Amino acid sequence: MIFIIKVTTNKEDKALELISDKVQKKQLQVYSLAKPHGLRGYIFLEAEDRESAEESAFNLPYVKGIIGKTVTYDEIKNMLEPVIEEINIEKGDIVEIIGEPFKKEKAKVVRVDKSKGEAVVTLLAAVVPIPVTVKLDNVKVIRREKEEETEEEEVKEEATEAQDTPMSGDAPILSKDENYESGGLISDEY
Repeated sequence: MIFIIKVTTNKEDKALELISDKVQKKQLQVYSLAKPHGLRGYIFLEAEDRESAEESAFNLPYVKGIIGKTVTYDEIKNMLEPVIEEINIEKGDIVEIIGEPFKKEKAKVVRVDKSKGEAVVTLLAAVVPIPVTVKLDNVKVIRREKEEETEEEEVKEEATEAQDTPMSGDAPILSKDENYESGGLISDEY
């Protein structure tokens, strides 16, 4: 049976340790303890019966009590099993940091370590580029380097097309003539 234990928010780890110590000392019939990622103020406890669960959590600091209803594993499966997401951040990407302390800052990715789930970025607003290591779930891709390259290529193509086409309008096209003297302040030999 899986029980939900209400604990003080942000003290889940400490409550988990206290319950675990009590279970080991009294050798209670508790099989597992889990602190689900993203769910604050609760711990899951798997025990043989309600008496073992209540005794393991009774009279401990940070523990507020056991919720009356038991849950099945299928109901809490999505909170306990990690979901592997495709990490789609590459070197050279422009990202926005969505976690503290650099929240809403834009940065360029210098290196990505997918095994650790971290990226080394340099802040674009900083005068001196200082590498900062951030978790991958604390950054959001704004612009890709590949997209930037294709945009630059398109601008270059438009510029060469503009040079190839004859200009129309008021200004005449001047060609370099050997007999032409500019008559300006800087001599032609310069």
